[in-house]
Amino acid sequence: MNSTSIKEMGFTEWYPLKSLSFSNLPYNKGSVFVIIDKTLSGKGVSDVIYVGRSKKLTKKILGGYVSGYGGKNAKKINSKLFDEGYMDKTAISWILSDDPKSLQKELLTKFSKEHGEVPSWNVKKKSQQKATRPAAKPAAHPPRKVPS
Repeated sequence: MNSTSIKEMGFTEWYPLKSLSFSNLPYNKGSVFVIIDKTLSGKGVSDVIYVGRSKKLTKKILGGYVSGYGGKNAKKINSKLFDEGYMDKTAISWILSDDPKSLQKELLTKFSKEHGEVPSWNVKKKSQQKATRPAAKPAAHPPRKVPS
């Protein structure tokens, strides 16, 4: 799955994140969006680096990812955009959806089947993170009292 193969789903226009404005984005409409790394387009690897969903795309992209407000994921993506220099290399496309959660899940499943993992910026689910953590050490037994 890459920016070319998902055109048939409706991801046809790509907007550079660097020049994105409120007038480009839908307001208060559920949507699924894909962020690509333009430097990888046309190469052997997928250029899709993030698949997300939102009920308010303007707020999520401009208020969260670009401005850095929000939870851990918004701050992580903001850091990648500005600290790691992706702001100049990324573009976004979206499609409106009445059920963005299901569509995002479908896209992530398709990507995983083709590439063996989710896009690099998608956060692993908590259940997967717990499974990879080392097991907790057993509690130490209290010392035995020896009868005198």
